[in-house]
Amino acid sequence: MRNLSRILVAIVVMLLALGIVMLASTSSVKGVKAFQDAHHYIKYQLLWLVVAVIISSVVARVDYHVWSKVCWVLLALSVGLLILVFIPPFAHKAGGSYRWIRMGPVGFQPSELAKFAVVIGLSRWMASAGLRAGRLKEGFLVPLVGLSMVIVLVMLEPDFGTSILLLLTGMAIMFVGGTRLTHLVGLGILGVAGLIGAILQDPVRLDRILAFLWPEKFPAKSYQLIQSKFAFISGGWSGVGLGNSMQKHLYLPEAHTDFILAIIGEELGMVATIGVVLLFVCLFACGVAISLRAPDPFGRYLAFGLTIVTVLQAVINVGVVTGCLPTKGLALPFISYGGSGLVVSLLGMAVLVNVAEHGRNPEADGHTRPIKDRAHQF
Repeated sequence: MRNLSRILVAIVVMLLALGIVMLASTSSVKGVKAFQDAHHYIKYQLLWLVVAVIISSVVARVDYHVWSKVCWVLLALSVGLLILVFIPPFAHKAGGSYRWIRMGPVGFQPSELAKFAVVIGLSRWMASAGLRAGRLKEGFLVPLVGLSMVIVLVMLEPDFGTSILLLLTGMAIMFVGGTRLTHLVGLGILGVAGLIGAILQDPVRLDRILAFLWPEKFPAKSYQLIQSKFAFISGGWSGVGLGNSMQKHLYLPEAHTDFILAIIGEELGMVATIGVVLLFVCLFACGVAISLRAPDPFGRYLAFGLTIVTVLQAVINVGVVTGCLPTKGLALPFISYGGSGLVVSLLGMAVLVNVAEHGRNPEADGHTRPIKDRAHQF
């Protein structure tokens, strides 16, 4: 398990290093245009990185069972902050959405904390439910109510991408926790129906779907996707060279955030793009291995949830940037610009490291209901 935690840290460090290098390249043009400072974004990202590393270094040494004790407080805090985004003077509307709480120059995105809180809350509930997770009430209705409360608030911002991410992550944790597949299938059908209804009621979302299906008929709405594809095509296998991107010159509006992978493909080539994907595949494998060898049910569900929410966000981002999924505002973890996402992502990895350290000797963990199965024999 110690090797697993070291591998996990190495993967995250490589992603962070690539993120800093690429952000320095991709954000320079926009930094000059918006703030007359080519280094504006990279300076803020480095500051957030220092804060994130300090927090995660402390959290990695905190017994992960502490999160089980404070999960309801954390969920209540997340809900409160999600409500606060609509209340002046904290409310800050950007791009037609209320996703940020701003206090002077400092901004925070409550939906990022909500991801972390949902994973902890559902892990705690499914662990406590035990064999009762197969029942309708304990294994499905109660966790669904809590999950839905958070998702509804996130959708009201509106943040469709994070809402889908929370729903899929919640369903995954419930599934491994013992919720019946038939219940989850029903939830999936309701989710798809709700998704279709929300799309039909919102012209912006409908335009995105139409642009995704027929980009040649809606060139204005599919502009970002088209430019993203141009970036990958221009980069080829070896890339045009670090700093030589054409798309970052404001052709691709979100080059330093949601579409940073396209600039990686353009400047460093398809080899680097595949490398990023492989790093997330390794992160997933490492996280699942840590989950399987966790000393108790809470640790197992927690490690699995933290792995899924991170990797699934990366999958959605890659799908959007490559044109496999409709456009959604989800950043690429550890690489895209964004302080809130960076802090919470590293926080999740720190907790995952702590679960791995406890899993090295399950018998000496000292907590109740230890798991004894074949996963602990390897």
